[in-house]
Amino acid sequence: MRPGGPPNSRALQPPQQPGTPGRSRRRPDLTLPLPQRDLTSLAVPLPLPLPPSSAPSSTSSSGALSGPASLGAPTPPTSAGSAPPNPPPLCELERVRRIGSGAGGTVWMVRHRPTGRAYALKVLYGNHDDAVRRQITREIAILRTAEHPAVVRCHGMYEQAGELQILLEYMDGGSLEGRRIADEGFLAHVARQVLSGIAYLHRRHIVHRDIKPSNLLIDSGRRVKIADFGVGRILNQTMDPCNSSVGTIAYMSPERINTDLNDGAYDGYAGDIWSFGLSILEFYMGRFPLGENLGKQGDWAALMCAICYSDSPQAPRTASPDFKNFISLCLQKNPANRPSAMRLLQHPFVAQPQPQPQPLAAPPPS
Repeated sequence: MRPGGPPNSRALQPPQQPGTPGRSRRRPDLTLPLPQRDLTSLAVPLPLPLPPSSAPSSTSSSGALSGPASLGAPTPPTSAGSAPPNPPPLCELERVRRIGSGAGGTVWMVRHRPTGRAYALKVLYGNHDDAVRRQITREIAILRTAEHPAVVRCHGMYEQAGELQILLEYMDGGSLEGRRIADEGFLAHVARQVLSGIAYLHRRHIVHRDIKPSNLLIDSGRRVKIADFGVGRILNQTMDPCNSSVGTIAYMSPERINTDLNDGAYDGYAGDIWSFGLSILEFYMGRFPLGENLGKQGDWAALMCAICYSDSPQAPRTASPDFKNFISLCLQKNPANRPSAMRLLQHPFVAQPQPQPQPLAAPPPS
Protein backbone atom coordinates (compact mmCIF):
# COMPACT_ATOMS: atom_id res chain seq x y z
CA MET A 1 0.00 0.00 0.00
CA ARG A 2 1.25 3.48 -0.80
CA PRO A 3 2.24 5.70 2.15
CA GLY A 4 -0.37 8.26 1.24
CA GLY A 5 -3.19 6.05 2.61
CA PRO A 6 -6.05 4.36 0.67
CA PRO A 7 -6.80 5.59 -2.86
CA ASN A 8 -10.12 7.17 -1.83
CA SER A 9 -8.82 8.94 1.25
CA ARG A 10 -9.17 12.30 -0.53
CA ALA A 11 -12.93 11.73 -0.89
CA LEU A 12 -13.33 11.06 2.83
CA GLN A 13 -11.74 14.37 3.81
CA PRO A 14 -14.02 17.38 4.44
CA PRO A 15 -14.04 19.87 1.56
CA GLN A 16 -11.96 22.98 1.99
CA GLN A 17 -13.93 26.14 2.60
CA PRO A 18 -13.63 28.97 0.07
CA GLY A 19 -10.82 31.31 0.89
CA THR A 20 -8.74 28.78 2.83
CA PRO A 21 -5.05 28.56 1.98
CA GLY A 22 -4.05 26.03 -0.65
CA ARG A 23 -7.18 26.34 -2.83
CA SER A 24 -8.29 29.47 -4.70
CA ARG A 25 -11.79 30.12 -5.86
CA ARG A 26 -12.01 30.02 -9.63
CA ARG A 27 -14.99 32.46 -10.03
CA PRO A 28 -15.30 34.67 -6.97
CA ASP A 29 -18.19 36.54 -8.64
CA LEU A 30 -20.51 33.49 -8.64
CA THR A 31 -23.16 33.16 -5.91
CA LEU A 32 -25.85 30.58 -5.20
CA PRO A 33 -29.38 32.04 -5.32
CA LEU A 34 -31.46 31.38 -2.23
CA PRO A 35 -34.87 29.74 -2.84
CA GLN A 36 -37.76 32.19 -2.66
CA ARG A 37 -40.82 31.18 -0.60
CA ASP A 38 -44.29 32.49 -1.23
CA LEU A 39 -45.57 32.76 2.33
CA THR A 40 -49.13 33.41 1.15
CA SER A 41 -49.32 29.89 -0.31
CA LEU A 42 -48.37 28.14 2.93
CA ALA A 43 -51.70 28.55 4.73
CA VAL A 44 -52.91 25.39 6.45
CA PRO A 45 -56.72 25.09 6.40
CA LEU A 46 -56.95 22.96 9.54
CA PRO A 47 -55.13 23.50 12.88
CA LEU A 48 -52.32 21.08 13.58
CA PRO A 49 -52.98 18.53 16.33
CA LEU A 50 -51.81 19.55 19.75
CA PRO A 51 -49.20 17.42 21.55
CA PRO A 52 -50.77 14.89 23.93
CA SER A 53 -49.43 16.77 26.95
CA SER A 54 -51.07 20.02 25.87
CA ALA A 55 -54.43 18.68 24.71
CA PRO A 56 -57.29 20.81 25.99
CA SER A 57 -59.13 19.41 28.98
CA SER A 58 -61.96 21.80 29.72
CA THR A 59 -64.56 20.04 31.81
CA SER A 60 -68.04 21.18 32.67
CA SER A 61 -69.22 21.18 36.26
CA SER A 62 -71.18 17.99 35.61
CA GLY A 63 -68.02 16.07 34.81
CA ALA A 64 -68.75 15.93 31.10
CA LEU A 65 -66.21 16.94 28.54
CA SER A 66 -67.44 19.87 26.51
CA GLY A 67 -67.10 19.47 22.76
CA PRO A 68 -64.82 17.45 20.49
CA ALA A 69 -61.72 19.45 21.32
CA SER A 70 -61.92 18.29 24.91
CA LEU A 71 -61.56 14.70 23.72
CA GLY A 72 -58.21 15.48 22.14
CA ALA A 73 -59.25 16.36 18.57
CA PRO A 74 -58.87 19.88 17.15
CA THR A 75 -62.03 21.58 15.94
CA PRO A 76 -61.76 22.48 12.24
CA PRO A 77 -62.75 26.01 11.29
CA THR A 78 -66.00 26.72 9.50
CA SER A 79 -66.17 27.79 5.87
CA ALA A 80 -65.87 31.38 7.04
CA GLY A 81 -62.54 30.54 8.70
CA SER A 82 -63.62 30.69 12.35
CA ALA A 83 -64.13 27.70 14.61
CA PRO A 84 -67.74 26.83 15.50
CA PRO A 85 -68.81 28.01 18.95
CA ASN A 86 -68.44 25.62 21.85
CA PRO A 87 -71.64 23.85 22.94
CA PRO A 88 -73.20 24.83 26.26
CA PRO A 89 -72.03 22.86 29.32
CA LEU A 90 -73.89 19.62 29.81
CA CYS A 91 -74.85 20.62 33.35
CA GLU A 92 -76.95 23.48 31.90
CA LEU A 93 -79.08 21.13 29.74
CA GLU A 94 -82.33 19.85 31.21
CA ARG A 95 -83.95 16.76 29.70
CA VAL A 96 -87.58 17.49 28.87
CA ARG A 97 -88.82 14.33 27.13
CA ARG A 98 -87.70 11.46 24.97
CA ILE A 99 -88.41 12.12 21.29
CA GLY A 100 -86.94 9.07 19.58
CA SER A 101 -84.88 5.92 19.80
CA GLY A 102 -83.19 3.54 17.41
CA ALA A 103 -80.35 1.08 16.97
CA GLY A 104 -77.76 3.76 17.71
CA GLY A 105 -79.22 5.45 20.77
CA THR A 106 -81.98 7.48 22.37
CA VAL A 107 -82.79 11.09 21.48
CA TRP A 108 -84.02 13.54 24.11
CA MET A 109 -85.42 17.01 23.80
CA VAL A 110 -83.38 19.15 26.18
CA ARG A 111 -83.62 22.79 27.17
CA HIS A 112 -80.75 25.13 27.90
CA ARG A 113 -81.69 26.60 31.29
CA PRO A 114 -80.03 30.03 30.94
CA THR A 115 -81.50 30.81 27.50
CA GLY A 116 -84.52 28.48 27.18
CA ARG A 117 -83.25 27.27 23.81
CA ALA A 118 -84.31 23.74 22.80
CA TYR A 119 -81.86 21.13 21.50
CA ALA A 120 -81.92 17.43 20.68
CA LEU A 121 -79.50 15.29 22.67
CA LYS A 122 -78.63 11.88 21.23
CA VAL A 123 -77.31 9.46 23.85
CA LEU A 124 -75.34 6.67 22.16
CA TYR A 125 -75.82 3.11 23.32
CA GLY A 126 -72.96 1.03 24.71
CA ASN A 127 -69.43 1.62 25.88
CA HIS A 128 -67.19 2.26 22.91
CA ASP A 129 -63.52 1.42 22.80
CA ASP A 130 -60.87 4.07 22.30
CA ALA A 131 -60.58 3.54 18.53
CA VAL A 132 -64.32 4.03 17.98
CA ARG A 133 -64.39 7.02 20.33
CA ARG A 134 -61.56 8.68 18.43
CA GLN A 135 -63.31 8.03 15.12
CA ILE A 136 -66.60 9.46 16.38
CA THR A 137 -64.75 12.48 17.75
CA ARG A 138 -63.12 13.15 14.38
CA GLU A 139 -66.50 12.85 12.64
CA ILE A 140 -68.13 15.22 15.12
CA ALA A 141 -65.36 17.77 14.54
CA ILE A 142 -66.17 17.65 10.80
CA LEU A 143 -69.94 17.62 11.23
CA ARG A 144 -69.80 20.69 13.48
CA THR A 145 -68.58 22.67 10.48
CA ALA A 146 -71.52 21.62 8.29
CA GLU A 147 -73.81 24.60 7.75
CA HIS A 148 -76.72 24.20 5.35
CA PRO A 149 -80.44 24.97 5.64
CA ALA A 150 -81.33 21.34 4.86
CA VAL A 151 -78.86 19.67 7.24
CA VAL A 152 -79.48 19.32 10.97
CA ARG A 153 -76.80 21.26 12.82
CA CYS A 154 -74.42 19.33 15.06
CA HIS A 155 -73.31 21.49 18.00
CA GLY A 156 -70.87 19.16 19.73
CA MET A 157 -70.32 16.10 21.88
CA TYR A 158 -70.01 15.31 25.57
CA GLU A 159 -68.69 12.35 27.50
CA GLN A 160 -69.99 11.46 30.92
CA ALA A 161 -69.15 8.26 32.78
CA GLY A 162 -68.07 6.65 29.50
CA GLU A 163 -71.32 7.61 27.76
CA LEU A 164 -71.19 9.63 24.55
CA GLN A 165 -73.86 12.28 23.97
CA ILE A 166 -74.26 14.40 20.83
CA LEU A 167 -75.98 17.79 20.88
CA LEU A 168 -78.05 18.51 17.76
CA GLU A 169 -80.45 21.07 16.37
CA TYR A 170 -84.02 20.46 17.54
CA MET A 171 -86.75 20.05 14.92
CA ASP A 172 -90.16 20.53 16.53
CA GLY A 173 -92.13 18.67 13.83
CA GLY A 174 -90.32 15.39 14.34
CA SER A 175 -89.47 12.92 11.60
CA LEU A 176 -91.39 12.18 8.42
CA GLU A 177 -91.63 8.50 9.33
CA GLY A 178 -95.16 7.25 8.60
CA ARG A 179 -96.30 10.51 6.96
CA ARG A 180 -98.16 10.55 3.67
CA ILE A 181 -97.65 13.49 1.31
CA ALA A 182 -100.13 13.04 -1.52
CA ASP A 183 -99.89 16.62 -2.83
CA GLU A 184 -97.18 16.60 -5.49
CA GLY A 185 -96.47 20.30 -5.11
CA PHE A 186 -95.61 19.97 -1.44
CA LEU A 187 -93.81 16.67 -2.04
CA ALA A 188 -91.62 18.47 -4.59
CA HIS A 189 -90.92 21.10 -1.94
CA VAL A 190 -89.79 18.35 0.47
CA ALA A 191 -87.73 16.57 -2.20
CA ARG A 192 -86.02 19.80 -3.24
CA GLN A 193 -84.89 20.52 0.30
CA VAL A 194 -83.59 17.00 0.91
CA LEU A 195 -81.80 16.96 -2.45
CA SER A 196 -80.10 20.27 -1.72
CA GLY A 197 -78.87 18.85 1.59
CA ILE A 198 -77.61 15.67 -0.08
CA ALA A 199 -75.84 17.73 -2.76
CA TYR A 200 -74.17 19.81 -0.05
CA LEU A 201 -72.96 16.72 1.84
CA HIS A 202 -71.72 15.10 -1.37
CA ARG A 203 -69.78 18.24 -2.29
CA ARG A 204 -68.04 17.89 1.05
CA HIS A 205 -67.38 14.21 0.31
CA ILE A 206 -69.78 13.09 3.04
CA VAL A 207 -71.91 10.06 2.19
CA HIS A 208 -74.96 9.62 4.43
CA ARG A 209 -75.56 5.86 3.81
CA ASP A 210 -78.81 5.88 5.80
CA ILE A 211 -81.30 8.17 4.05
CA LYS A 212 -84.79 7.12 5.16
CA PRO A 213 -87.99 8.81 6.39
CA SER A 214 -87.02 8.58 10.06
CA ASN A 215 -83.82 10.53 9.32
CA LEU A 216 -85.70 13.34 7.54
CA LEU A 217 -86.97 15.89 10.06
CA ILE A 218 -89.42 18.76 9.68
CA ASP A 219 -90.18 21.84 11.77
CA SER A 220 -93.23 24.04 12.21
CA GLY A 221 -92.04 26.25 9.33
CA ARG A 222 -92.18 23.23 6.96
CA ARG A 223 -88.40 23.20 6.69
CA VAL A 224 -87.06 19.71 6.07
CA LYS A 225 -83.56 18.69 7.15
CA ILE A 226 -81.37 15.60 6.99
CA ALA A 227 -80.33 14.10 10.31
CA ASP A 228 -78.09 11.33 11.59
CA PHE A 229 -75.35 11.63 8.99
CA GLY A 230 -71.79 10.58 9.86
CA VAL A 231 -72.15 9.10 13.32
CA GLY A 232 -74.79 6.58 12.31
CA ARG A 233 -72.38 5.15 9.74
CA ILE A 234 -69.67 4.67 12.38
CA LEU A 235 -72.05 2.95 14.77
CA ASN A 236 -73.33 0.64 12.04
CA GLN A 237 -69.76 -0.41 11.29
CA THR A 238 -68.96 -1.23 14.90
CA MET A 239 -72.21 -2.90 15.96
CA ASP A 240 -73.07 -6.56 15.57
CA PRO A 241 -74.89 -6.94 12.21
CA CYS A 242 -77.46 -9.20 13.88
CA ASN A 243 -78.55 -6.25 16.02
CA SER A 244 -78.84 -3.78 13.15
CA SER A 245 -82.23 -2.42 12.16
CA VAL A 246 -84.08 -4.17 9.34
CA GLY A 247 -85.64 -0.81 8.59
CA THR A 248 -82.23 0.47 7.57
CA ILE A 249 -81.64 -2.50 5.25
CA ALA A 250 -84.95 -1.72 3.56
CA TYR A 251 -83.56 1.49 2.06
CA MET A 252 -80.20 0.09 0.93
CA SER A 253 -79.47 0.12 -2.78
CA PRO A 254 -79.30 -3.25 -4.60
CA GLU A 255 -75.56 -3.05 -5.27
CA ARG A 256 -74.83 -2.35 -1.62
CA ILE A 257 -76.64 -5.52 -0.53
CA ASN A 258 -75.37 -7.75 -3.35
CA THR A 259 -71.97 -6.66 -4.62
CA ASP A 260 -72.20 -9.12 -7.54
CA LEU A 261 -74.73 -6.80 -9.18
CA ASN A 262 -72.13 -4.12 -9.93
CA ASP A 263 -68.88 -6.09 -10.19
CA GLY A 264 -68.14 -5.47 -6.52
CA ALA A 265 -68.11 -1.67 -6.88
CA TYR A 266 -70.18 0.45 -4.52
CA ASP A 267 -70.74 4.15 -5.13
CA GLY A 268 -71.95 5.69 -1.88
CA TYR A 269 -73.22 8.82 -3.63
CA ALA A 270 -75.43 6.77 -5.96
CA GLY A 271 -76.55 4.70 -2.97
CA ASP A 272 -77.84 7.85 -1.25
CA ILE A 273 -79.89 8.68 -4.37
CA TRP A 274 -81.57 5.26 -4.31
CA SER A 275 -82.48 5.65 -0.62
CA PHE A 276 -83.76 9.16 -1.25
CA GLY A 277 -85.95 8.08 -4.20
CA LEU A 278 -87.42 5.19 -2.22
CA SER A 279 -88.25 7.54 0.67
CA ILE A 280 -89.95 10.10 -1.60
CA LEU A 281 -92.02 7.36 -3.25
CA GLU A 282 -93.02 6.08 0.19
CA PHE A 283 -94.26 9.55 1.15
CA TYR A 284 -96.43 9.67 -1.98
CA MET A 285 -97.87 6.18 -1.61
CA GLY A 286 -98.29 6.25 2.15
CA ARG A 287 -96.64 2.85 2.52
CA PHE A 288 -93.33 1.12 1.89
CA PRO A 289 -93.07 0.83 -1.93
CA LEU A 290 -91.52 -2.63 -2.28
CA GLY A 291 -94.55 -4.88 -2.69
CA GLU A 292 -98.06 -4.89 -1.29
CA ASN A 293 -97.37 -7.53 1.36
CA LEU A 294 -93.71 -6.78 2.05
CA GLY A 295 -93.09 -4.34 4.86
CA LYS A 296 -89.75 -2.83 5.77
CA GLN A 297 -89.82 -4.65 9.10
CA GLY A 298 -90.68 -8.03 7.57
CA ASP A 299 -88.58 -11.03 6.63
CA TRP A 300 -85.12 -9.65 5.87
CA ALA A 301 -84.30 -12.39 3.34
CA ALA A 302 -87.48 -11.71 1.35
CA LEU A 303 -86.80 -7.99 1.62
CA MET A 304 -83.28 -8.26 0.21
CA CYS A 305 -84.45 -10.51 -2.62
CA ALA A 306 -87.11 -7.95 -3.53
CA ILE A 307 -84.53 -5.13 -3.53
CA CYS A 308 -81.92 -6.98 -5.56
CA TYR A 309 -83.90 -9.11 -8.00
CA SER A 310 -87.36 -7.58 -8.45
CA ASP A 311 -88.07 -4.71 -10.78
CA SER A 312 -87.58 -1.27 -9.31
CA PRO A 313 -90.72 0.16 -7.72
CA GLN A 314 -92.56 2.73 -9.80
CA ALA A 315 -94.85 5.63 -9.05
CA PRO A 316 -98.58 4.86 -9.31
CA ARG A 317 -100.39 5.48 -12.60
CA THR A 318 -102.22 8.40 -11.01
CA ALA A 319 -98.96 10.32 -10.56
CA SER A 320 -97.86 13.03 -12.96
CA PRO A 321 -95.41 12.18 -15.78
CA ASP A 322 -92.74 14.39 -14.17
CA PHE A 323 -93.00 12.56 -10.85
CA LYS A 324 -92.94 9.16 -12.54
CA ASN A 325 -89.80 10.09 -14.45
CA PHE A 326 -88.17 11.57 -11.36
CA ILE A 327 -88.70 8.38 -9.35
CA SER A 328 -87.54 6.15 -12.21
CA LEU A 329 -84.26 8.07 -12.40
CA CYS A 330 -83.63 7.74 -8.66
CA LEU A 331 -84.42 4.00 -8.64
CA GLN A 332 -82.28 2.83 -11.54
CA LYS A 333 -80.89 -0.63 -10.77
CA ASN A 334 -77.57 0.33 -12.37
CA PRO A 335 -76.02 2.97 -10.08
CA ALA A 336 -74.18 4.53 -13.01
CA ASN A 337 -77.56 5.54 -14.45
CA ARG A 338 -78.71 7.41 -11.35
CA PRO A 339 -78.20 11.16 -11.70
CA SER A 340 -76.30 13.08 -9.06
CA ALA A 341 -78.15 15.21 -6.53
CA MET A 342 -77.10 18.36 -8.40
CA ARG A 343 -78.56 17.06 -11.67
CA LEU A 344 -81.79 15.96 -10.00
CA LEU A 345 -82.25 19.49 -8.63
CA GLN A 346 -82.71 20.58 -12.26
CA HIS A 347 -85.47 18.03 -12.91
CA PRO A 348 -88.86 19.56 -13.78
CA PHE A 349 -90.52 17.84 -10.81
CA VAL A 350 -88.45 19.67 -8.18
CA ALA A 351 -87.85 22.81 -10.24
CA GLN A 352 -91.54 23.78 -10.13
CA PRO A 353 -92.55 26.84 -8.06
CA GLN A 354 -92.71 26.43 -4.31
CA PRO A 355 -96.29 25.79 -3.12
CA GLN A 356 -98.12 27.12 -0.13
CA PRO A 357 -97.53 25.04 3.03
CA GLN A 358 -99.84 22.05 3.22
CA PRO A 359 -100.77 20.08 6.34
CA LEU A 360 -99.15 16.70 6.77
CA ALA A 361 -101.18 13.58 7.44
CA ALA A 362 -100.55 12.34 10.96
CA PRO A 363 -98.52 9.13 11.25
CA PRO A 364 -100.57 5.98 11.84
CA PRO A 365 -100.96 4.93 15.48
CA SER A 366 -98.24 2.59 16.63
